[in-house]
This record gives sequence, C-alpha cells and structure tokens, in this order.
Amino acid sequence: MPTDEAYSMSPVREESRQILESPRRQLRNVCKTPYRVLDAPELADDFYLNLVDWSSTNVLGVGLGSSVYLWTAHTAAVSKLCDLASTNDIVSSVSWVQKGSTLAVGTLAGRLHIYDAHTLQLQRTYDHAHTQRIGALAWNTHVLSSGSRDRMIHHRDVREASTRPFRKSASHRQEVCGLRWNADGAQGGLLASGGNDNKVCIWDLRSSRRPATRSGAGNAEEGGSSTGAHLPSGDTPLWKFHEHTAAVKALAWDPHVSGVLATGGGTQDKHIRFWNVQYGSMLNELDTGSQVCNLTWSLTSHEIVSTHGFSSTAAQNQICIWKYPSLDMVTSLTGHTSRVLYLAMSPDGETIATGAGDETLRFWNAFPKREGNDSHRDSRLDYGRLIR
Repeated sequence: MPTDEAYSMSPVREESRQILESPRRQLRNVCKTPYRVLDAPELADDFYLNLVDWSSTNVLGVGLGSSVYLWTAHTAAVSKLCDLASTNDIVSSVSWVQKGSTLAVGTLAGRLHIYDAHTLQLQRTYDHAHTQRIGALAWNTHVLSSGSRDRMIHHRDVREASTRPFRKSASHRQEVCGLRWNADGAQGGLLASGGNDNKVCIWDLRSSRRPATRSGAGNAEEGGSSTGAHLPSGDTPLWKFHEHTAAVKALAWDPHVSGVLATGGGTQDKHIRFWNVQYGSMLNELDTGSQVCNLTWSLTSHEIVSTHGFSSTAAQNQICIWKYPSLDMVTSLTGHTSRVLYLAMSPDGETIATGAGDETLRFWNAFPKREGNDSHRDSRLDYGRLIR
C-alpha cells in the first residue's frame, strides 16, 4: 500500500498530524516548599503597607515595627539599618533604587528617610513628606515618588536640596497603596498608582500638557475632566481605570511587552486585570477567587506571580504562578498561615521572597535560570520597542 502522503486521503499533513497527536506539553515543575524560612517578628499584617523589597545588589530590606533590617542573600548576614523608636515612629514602606544601595523608608508619621545601605548611613530626611502615613514608594532613577493616606502622590528629585516635591499628583479619593514606575522600553516614564478608592491611574510626567477630553476604550478615562487641561503635567492622569471593585495595591509592568500593566484587586474584587496603556484598554482579566495582595512578572519567562489573602471559596494565603497570555496556572504554593501581603524578587529573577502576617519570610525557587545572555528579552514580536 502506498505510504507517500501524496496518496493520503487526509487533509492534514503528516508532520501536522504528529504534532496534533503528540501529548500536550506539561507546564514546568516548581518546588512546592520554600528553601529558606526566616522569622520576621513585628511584620505588620496590614494590606496597605509595602514592607519588603529586594535590591539590585542582592540585599533584602524588611520593615519590622520601628526598624529596618537588611538580609544579604549571598552571605545570609543580617544587619539593622535603622530604628525609629526614638521618634515614636513606625516603618510603613521600603523601596530600593533600581540600581545601587540607596533605600527609601516611609513612615506612619509621613516622614521619608533616604539611607545608604552600604554604609548604613542616613543621607537625608523629609520630615513633612506627607501629612499621613506613606504606604507606597517607587523610584525612577533619581526621582522618588511616594503615595500616602493623604491621597497624594509626591515626586521628589533626591539630588535637589529642596525638601519640597517638584510635582504632586492628585486623583485618588482614598489612600494611595500601590505605586510602580515603568522605566523600560518605549512606554518608559509612566507611573501606575493604585488606591483604596478601587481606581488605577496612569501618569505621564514627561509630557508638557495634554488635552483631557477623550474617553478611552472600555471604562478608562483620559485625563479626567476637561478642567484638567489647564493643570501642569502630572496633575492629571493619562488614564484612569475603574473596573476594580476593591482596593488596588498590586501593580506590575510586563518586562517582556511594552505598555502592558497587570493590576490586582482586594477582597471584594479578586481579579487580576491586564491593560494596554497605549490605548487605555483592558486586554484580559482573571478571577483568582481570592484577595490579590501582590503581583510581579518573571524576568526569565513570560509568567506572572500573584500572592493572595482572604478567600470565600478557594484556598487562602496562596502564591500562584500564571502563564501569560493563556493565564493557565503553572503552580500554587502554600505554607503561609496568614495573608501573603509582601512579595519581592531576587535580581537574577529566579527566587521570590514572600512575607505574611504570620511573621515569616519564605524564599521560593520559582522561576528558571536566565537563558544565555539578556538579548532574548528584547523580542522581535514586541513592536513597541522598534523605532519606526
């Protein structure tokens, strides 16, 4: 009997049939247990704070009560950076500059401290940075943005002698609990903010002024009201997204595709939503079944990790890894006995550290090693990076 595919009655070519009949490739295996667990006494069980961050120099900064501690990953050495007990103040946020050993510390009293973690020295203090607690911090090279319960976002150039912000951004009607700069790619220079008013704002501090009249796709607004056209740039958001139905603390910019932002909502929302900030449109959404506390993208694969808290149906206090854009779950990690409120990634992109109200920090081997050099990250399919 002839075996050449020219004699086949099937419309499917032989190589295509083999692909269709081959078993589906399984998602990769992830170790379900943390490789290290550290005690973190006084790690606050407060959804609105950001108390854990991992530096480019491989040092984990953690706010515990009135103190900030540094854990050096390659030596496992612990040192105390500061203690604010003498001022009766409590640490409410920590954030490392993108490259280097500078750490910003926000407090319940609205103070902002800048430390050199290498020398353990205080570089400067903004005593009246905000009128209420500072729960969110984000760096863009020398610009430090801070979000507060006073509903304001302040932008300061830490090189300048003045303690006053060079710009203020006001659009949230309740506490600002999430801030993330996108300092990479064609959409670099955009700041995302999330608030207890369930809103997500996208700010562009680069442009001079832009009209504020057109509405974006879906439920996005561009530039707020028409009166905002007379305000300097940064006072009116580029986009404002209204889809979430609970506080938005979790924000993460996709490092693989320009202009894609992931946001996560609290207990009454439970959704992760993905946005195209170029057009102000929602790309996708995922009902996780539980409070979304944090999000961060993998640097070595197109995956995103979320940490969770309260849930009415699903397992609580999970850490989930999702494939993007299919949103298939790669794995879920459990072990914390309280809401997983804090999340940070190692500079090599392989390890995540999670913190919870159970006063522990857990370290997980979550992502594969980076393949070869970094050139593969600049995908030819990412048209946002191409110069036309």
